[in-house]
Amino acid sequence: MNLFNASSLGLIDLGAPAPPADPARRSADELRELATRAGRDLEGSSAEEIAKWATDTFGARFCVTSSMADAVVAHVFSRVSPGVDVVFLDTGLHFPETLKVRDAVARTMNVNVRSIRPRLTVGQQDGEYGPRLFARSPDECCFLRKVEPLERALADYDAWATGLRRDESPTRANTPVVAFDAKKGKVKVNPIAAWTQADVDRYISRWNVPVNELFKKGYGSIGCWPCTRRTKAGEDPRAGRWAMFEKTECGLHV
Repeated sequence: MNLFNASSLGLIDLGAPAPPADPARRSADELRELATRAGRDLEGSSAEEIAKWATDTFGARFCVTSSMADAVVAHVFSRVSPGVDVVFLDTGLHFPETLKVRDAVARTMNVNVRSIRPRLTVGQQDGEYGPRLFARSPDECCFLRKVEPLERALADYDAWATGLRRDESPTRANTPVVAFDAKKGKVKVNPIAAWTQADVDRYISRWNVPVNELFKKGYGSIGCWPCTRRTKAGEDPRAGRWAMFEKTECGLHV
């Protein structure tokens, strides 16, 4: 990495080991039961209460994932469980503004940022699959640069947190605060699922949370630069993602 000094920012790069495995790893059936009960019991709870349940329940076998559009969820967990792992998928195609948020989180919050890279660099992917795969087969590109790296990153965890919210899009309208992801065999925690954009804005203002500067430049949702454009007035916030395709999700949340 030539944009920053990883050690000075407290970042863990791809080659670094994940936290040691907890000998008390739960079975898929146990995790499913936990998630079902928590999804019911924690509905209506605060984000902090949901975060505390997650870290108390899973300990070192829990992490937070963040796209670094903002650092709200990472900040919530930093207050509840200092030192928690925060996983960031460094696709190699992020805007500089996104990496700036990641670096600020690593530098200013009491969290352990793990910056996870795909198995192939962008150049290696171009050589193997042809240039601009994102423009020809965005699902395949997302799998190589996001989905597979996340699966690898989550291998030593039983549960993880996301920043999904119900008001973001119709596909996310029924997002539970806690659920069992059968495909991954893990518990998925969405502590701000019930928040609105106004709730997010209030939290950011109160705690001075790092936010991606691209929001001020007309972007409603931020992903990799080749597949993200500014949104127009009145458009859904995610309309600027994969605008030339019938695609609304990268595959991380399906």
